[in-house]
Amino acid sequence: MLKDFFGKKKKYATIPSEQSKLDIPEGLMKKCSHCHKIYYRKEINKNINVCPNCDYHHPLTAWERIDSLFDAGSFEEWDKELTTTNPLQFPDYEEKIEKDRHKTGLNEGVVTGKGSIDGQMTAFSVMDSSFRMGSMGSVVGEKIARAIEKANQQSLPLIIFTASGGARMQEGVLSLMQMAKTSVAVKRFSEAGGLMISVMTHPTTGGVSASFASVGDYNFAEPRALIGFAGRRIIEQTIREKLPDDFQTAEFLLKHGQLDKVIHRHELKSLLSKLLSMHQKGGDVS
Repeated sequence: MLKDFFGKKKKYATIPSEQSKLDIPEGLMKKCSHCHKIYYRKEINKNINVCPNCDYHHPLTAWERIDSLFDAGSFEEWDKELTTTNPLQFPDYEEKIEKDRHKTGLNEGVVTGKGSIDGQMTAFSVMDSSFRMGSMGSVVGEKIARAIEKANQQSLPLIIFTASGGARMQEGVLSLMQMAKTSVAVKRFSEAGGLMISVMTHPTTGGVSASFASVGDYNFAEPRALIGFAGRRIIEQTIREKLPDDFQTAEFLLKHGQLDKVIHRHELKSLLSKLLSMHQKGGDVS
C-alpha cells in the first residue's frame, strides 16, 4: 500500500502514461559501461566523458576531442573533401560508408587540420572510432600522411590521437599499404626535426598500433585503453600460454616500457601545452 501527499493510503501505484514517457527527452541519461552508474548525459559530457564515479574514460568523437583541447576559433580542417570509394567492389561497402557518414557527420574515420592549444599552433589528426570502428582504409591513411607532410612543410609540431580497430577489411591490401605510407611519412617528418606526439585512446589496435601510433617522440595513452596488435585469444593460441589479465592495457604497456606516460584526460591539455612550449625555439623547459 502507498501513501499520497496527505498521508492517505492508496490502493494502487500509479503507472506512467504513454504520453508521459514520450515527454522524457531521448538520450537524457547515460549509464557508465564500466561501473553501471547512471548520470544525466550533460553531467558526464561536462566531465569530458569521464565517469565521475569510477573515472572510466568513455570514447570521445573527433569533434568532442577537438573542442576539449583546441582554442576556440583556431581550428582549420584539412582534406575534408577526401571520400572513400569501393576499389575492390566489396558487397554493400558503399552503403555502410554512407550510413556512417549520416550517423557521425564525418566523411571518414579521421579529422585532420591545425589549431592552437593555449596559443601554440600545432597540426593534428584525430581518429573517430564511431566511423567504421576507426579502421584504416585508403582515405584514413592518405589524410594522416598528408597531415604529416603539411606539418613538415609548415614547420608545425604534430599530435595524433588514435582510436582504431586496425586495417579495414573491405579494402584488403590497399588498407595494409597505409601502414607503410604513414610510417614513411613519420620517418621523413622526424628526420626533418619535427615533433610528433602520439596519444593512444581506447582502442588502438591492429595496423594502426603497428605503424604510426607507436613511433611518436612521445607516446602517451589514456587510462585503461586497449592497445595491441593481434587479439588476446589469437596470441594465447599461438604461444600456448595464459596472458596476464591486464595484458594490452595502457598500464601494462607503461610498466613494460612501451609508453612514456598514461595520462588522465583532465590533465592532457596541460601536458600537451607544456610540451609544445618546451619544443618551441627558446621554449620554457621549467
